[in-house]
Amino acid sequence: MTDHHTHILVCDDQAALRHMVAEYLTERGYDCGEAQDVPTLREKIGRRRPDLIVLDVRMPGEDGLDALRSLRAEPDSPPVIMLTGVSDPIDRVVGLELGADDYVAKPVDLRELEARIKAVLRRSERSQESPAAEAPETVTFGDFTLDVAAAQLTHADGRTIELTAMEFALLKVFVLHPNRVLNRDQLLDLAHHRGWEPFDRSIDLRISRLRRKIEPDPDRPRFIRTVRGIGYKFSNAPAET
Repeated sequence: MTDHHTHILVCDDQAALRHMVAEYLTERGYDCGEAQDVPTLREKIGRRRPDLIVLDVRMPGEDGLDALRSLRAEPDSPPVIMLTGVSDPIDRVVGLELGADDYVAKPVDLRELEARIKAVLRRSERSQESPAAEAPETVTFGDFTLDVAAAQLTHADGRTIELTAMEFALLKVFVLHPNRVLNRDQLLDLAHHRGWEPFDRSIDLRISRLRRKIEPDPDRPRFIRTVRGIGYKFSNAPAET
């Protein structure tokens, strides 16, 4: 049964769609609010933090991706499900890399949206109820140091290596699970991004980009190694001489 105290904010500039989604979720037992643009969304978040945000990507002025980027810069930001155009797969990829928890394509299937909301809320509740063993604040591998708390990767020469939200999430999973073979499902689950089945293969692209940032020779990776037919394994063993 739905928790009537679960507060969801729906942000979309299309009034008819916004009202339809909010009305449907309210009928299903959620406490649902609406925002027609990003400034209104921020104002409502300031008054009451939602348990989940349904956020349209394409809006005039500040769009959903800008809003997501600023949300993820805040500690303990709520889960976000993006609404994307069916003809704009790049929006989905960018949104996921910025830290969206899931996406639903327009035209919105309300039953699918509700199912994805329930799945994202369950994952969020599990992570709060069952915190992982205390992770180290920093992990050093090769010439790099990953500050887990600050989500920052630095090189021994002092440079900061820019990482997307998904690249950081993946690297964090790898460094905290060294010498363990992880398949794509495990990587997405440990990175708290389950439910991305249509994009599971895009994890290979993200790992390829991550390798270009940390590997001395991306074609012969030292840290993130491919285990053919299974997945990937992170190794922090000294370089062979």
